[in-house]
Amino acid sequence: MSEGNKKDGLNIELTEEVAEGTYSNLAIINHSPSEFVVDFIQMMPGIPKAKVKSRVILTPQHAKRLMKALADNVSKFENQHGEIKDIDPAAGMPINFGGPTPLA
Repeated sequence: MSEGNKKDGLNIELTEEVAEGTYSNLAIINHSPSEFVVDFIQMMPGIPKAKVKSRVILTPQHAKRLMKALADNVSKFENQHGEIKDIDPAAGMPINFGGPTPLA
């Protein structure tokens, strides 16, 4: 386990396993009056079935704070590296990511 990090007087612990992270290239968000559920999914090239790799459940207040924090970080990223090009929504997300089509 890594040593705790102090942020605003809060001791936050990050284990080695969690520090490795989980890759996700799709997120699906659902909500109820009391919570937001964010499923992080990993789609593989040429495979139409995908697995939820992680689920995060947030209160509406925390979901809004996350949205603002993401917007702030995307803005900072684009200021340093240029505009992030969005995928054309009419084209949709390609199932095969441009790779070969599976035969079996």
